[in-house]
Amino acid sequence: MSKACLKAQVGYRKPRQRSGEVHVVTPNTLARQFNPSQPNQSWVTDITYIRTHEGWLYLAVVMDLYSRKIIGWSMDSRMVKELVLDALLMAIWRRKPENRVTVHSDQGSQYTSYEWQEFLEANGLAGSMSRRGNCHDNAVAESFFQLLKRERIRKRVYLTRDIARRDIFNYIEMFYNPVRRHTANNLLSPQEFERRYRNEAEKCLAK
Repeated sequence: MSKACLKAQVGYRKPRQRSGEVHVVTPNTLARQFNPSQPNQSWVTDITYIRTHEGWLYLAVVMDLYSRKIIGWSMDSRMVKELVLDALLMAIWRRKPENRVTVHSDQGSQYTSYEWQEFLEANGLAGSMSRRGNCHDNAVAESFFQLLKRERIRKRVYLTRDIARRDIFNYIEMFYNPVRRHTANNLLSPQEFERRYRNEAEKCLAK
């Protein structure tokens, strides 16, 4: 790459690496089982940051691991508990899960808060947390953020937070969910992958 005058595209900074430790509040029950057999079995959630000339814009997402679909998201100028709670609330409102869903996160203060734990319990959700400093335990959520930054943001600095919000909304709802293909989905978009699952389930019930 050096001889060809090429440079790798990187994010804003390198992730910090620390030894993996089990969290005392919520164990890692997901245990890197990233390919559930149906929707609404396992969700993952995480936070990233986008640079603007007005300051950071924080983005929280909730992804269904079955299809890699972003089912909940929230953006705010501050990295507060409401950021992650609003994203999870959107996921619950959209999916209305009938069974107990595992919701996996890292050990950020928003996810270890009493409000987060109480919200999970009140909505019949089961918590799971990565080991301390081990980004591989939440690799699929991290992968989505890498796609967002590589395919849409491309290291740009947005003029305002509102411009960033609109562009990120467009990426998630107009491109990533309905259009972007995944090898994990047999080269189908998250939306199409779930549509085919529903069609097959309906056929089985009709028999």
